[in-house]
Amino acid sequence: MNRSYALLGGKLGHTMSPPIHKALFDLKGREFTYELIELSPEELEANTERLRSLSGFNITIPHKMGIIPLMDKLDETAVRYNSVNCADMKDGVLTGYNTDCVGFLEAIKAMGADLGGRVLLAGCGGVGRMMAVEAALAGADLTIAVLESDMPLAEQAAAEIKAMRPDAKLTLSIINEVKAEGGFDLLMNATPVGMYPNVGKCAVSDELIAASSAVFDVIYNPGETELLKKAKALGKKTSGGMSMLVWQAVKAHEIWDGDSYTLEEVTAIIEEMQSQVDELFPLK
Repeated sequence: MNRSYALLGGKLGHTMSPPIHKALFDLKGREFTYELIELSPEELEANTERLRSLSGFNITIPHKMGIIPLMDKLDETAVRYNSVNCADMKDGVLTGYNTDCVGFLEAIKAMGADLGGRVLLAGCGGVGRMMAVEAALAGADLTIAVLESDMPLAEQAAAEIKAMRPDAKLTLSIINEVKAEGGFDLLMNATPVGMYPNVGKCAVSDELIAASSAVFDVIYNPGETELLKKAKALGKKTSGGMSMLVWQAVKAHEIWDGDSYTLEEVTAIIEEMQSQVDELFPLK
């Protein structure tokens, strides 16, 4: 049976969603269509019927919050983040999910890092807030490090975390004032520092990298940021953002069709998708 899916967004430009989902559908021999739907926020409500005619769809900027009123139900992940990036239509009921958090958790698990240990997070906007919440819920001794101008964002995230988990161990710091003493089980970058084309920059100091057992960078273009290069050179466990991107797509397929995939299958897709990105955006 042919099923119809889509990615809903504003200006989608180059997106990895179609090839990632095609690879996942192909592994299960499923017939499908996956289209790109570009809409402005003002056009969203007028396209409700079109969206509800799909078997499911992904949602990206700027619609992750604006899509919520179109949902019949929200999964607890969507409620937690007031954000929907995956919708599923079954028996006439449209349910919204947030698979970003699941993708993040699976990526951390796959790299063998300790999210419940001493964790340093650089950046706290958007995806960084989600990473902070999940680390706190996992029981981490969490330090959120931001630019001075972003401290209000970090304080807001801290208040939300304390409301969810009053006993959360949480420290806020200016990023260039974080001390390496004691070390970290996991260093995570949720800033755009090091993203193509500004590939030579690094979000944190060499001392902090050396003091961390594992390093996760949410950036996937390039696949190996300056941060990850330095961490790899020191023998640290590392993972880039493509892992999270593919794992959240895997969760979408579990929701849509009940499909599951082996670690080997997912790893192969991550490597293939990263190769495509690196070919499209070669480093000079």
